[in-house]
Amino acid sequence: MPRASTLRIARLAALALVLIVIIYKVTNPSSLTTLSRAAGYHEKLASSPGPEQKAPVTSGDKPAAPAKEEVKSEEKPAVDAKTPVDEGKDYIRANATFVTLARNQDIWSLVKSIRHVEDRFNRKYHYDWVFLNDDDFDDNFKEITSSLISGNVKYGKIPKEHWGYPDWIDQEKAAEVREQMRQKQIIYGDSISYRHMCRFESGFFFQQELMKAYKYYWRVEPDIILHCDVDYDVFKYMEKNGYDYGFTLSLYEYIDTIPTLWNSVKKFIKEHPEHIAENNLMKWLSEDNGITYNRCHFWSNFEIGNLDFWRSKAYGDFFEFLDHEGGFFYERWGDAPVHSIAAGLLLPKDKVHFFDDIGYWHVPFTSCPTNKADRLKLKCSCNPTDNFVWKGYSCTPRYYDVMEMKRPSEWHQQS
Repeated sequence: MPRASTLRIARLAALALVLIVIIYKVTNPSSLTTLSRAAGYHEKLASSPGPEQKAPVTSGDKPAAPAKEEVKSEEKPAVDAKTPVDEGKDYIRANATFVTLARNQDIWSLVKSIRHVEDRFNRKYHYDWVFLNDDDFDDNFKEITSSLISGNVKYGKIPKEHWGYPDWIDQEKAAEVREQMRQKQIIYGDSISYRHMCRFESGFFFQQELMKAYKYYWRVEPDIILHCDVDYDVFKYMEKNGYDYGFTLSLYEYIDTIPTLWNSVKKFIKEHPEHIAENNLMKWLSEDNGITYNRCHFWSNFEIGNLDFWRSKAYGDFFEFLDHEGGFFYERWGDAPVHSIAAGLLLPKDKVHFFDDIGYWHVPFTSCPTNKADRLKLKCSCNPTDNFVWKGYSCTPRYYDVMEMKRPSEWHQQS
C-alpha cells in the first residue's frame, strides 16, 4: 500500500479515537473526577487554604492564635483514650490554666520553659497562663512572656498576708533554726524566701484572685524541659477520667527538712478522721500502715491538678492544721510532701494519676517514657538511660505496686 494512503488511514483512526473519548466524557461526567484524581488535581484542591478560622477565646485580653479547622470523627473515643485533638473553630478547652510563680529576674530561665510547653503542647490548644509574684512584674517580663504564649496571659501580685510570717510564728526561734540548718548545709535550710514559697504553694496559690476563674492547673517552673510531644489535651483527660492530681516524678524527701511532719499528720488524722478517704494511698506513704512516713512524695515542680481539691474543706482543714504546727518555719517543710501527703490521704487512690507519657526534666531528674515505641511516637529527646522513674531513689515503682499496675515492658532496662 502506498505510504500516503497509510498516513491517511492513521490520521482518520486518531480522529475517530478523539471523537470516541469526547463522546464518553460527555455521557459519563463522573470520569472527570477519576481523571483529575489520577493527575493529583483533587489533592491540590484539598490542600488549598480556605477562609481563616479563629481559635476560641476563653477569657482575658489577649486572643488565642488562629487555628486550623478540626476534622471530626463520628466515632467517639473511649473515656480512657489519650486521643490527639487538633485545635479548630469548634474546639472547646477545659477550664484550665498554666500557673507559674516567678520574679522579674527569672525571665530568661523562664523563657526556656515557656518555649518547651508551647512547642510541645500549648501551640495546639492555646490555654491561658497565670504568672504570680510577691512583687510587681515589670514591663520587660510582661512583654517577653506575652509574646511567647499562645493563650491569654495574666499577671498577679501576691498579697502580703500570703507571703510572710503568720502571727503565731516566733521569728527568733525561726532564725535559730535557719542558722542550724545553714551549719548542717541543708539545701535551702537558711532561706527565708524559700520557706515563704513553700507555704504559699501549700496553702495560697489556689486562693489568688486570678486563679479563681479556673478549675484545673498545670504548674510550670523556670528551667524545665518537656522532652516529648504531648499530643492530647491533658486537662480534658484529667476531667474525663475524674483525676484530681497528676505527677511525673516521685522520690524520697530529705528527712532533715521534715523531722516532725508525720507526727503532725498523725495528729490531724486523729482529730479529723472524717477527711481521710477510703482506699487511699497510705500504703504508698507508709510501710507500716501509718506508724512512720517513708518520705515518698510527688515532685511538685510539675503537677497537673484539680483546684477544687485544694479549695475543699478537707484540704483547708489539713493546711490550717499544719500551718499552726509551725513546721514551714521551725523546720523546712516543702510544698511537695505537703501536697503529696494530702493527695495520698484525702483522695481515693484512683484520683491520682502518673503521666508516664510526659517526658520531663527539672534539675537533676528526668522522666522519660519507658518504652522505645512511645518515645519514637512522641518525638522524645530524652535519653532512656537517664530515666529516673525506675531508679532506686524513685518512689514510682512503689506507686505501681500499690496501684497494682503492670510495669512497662522495658522498665528493667532503666532500673
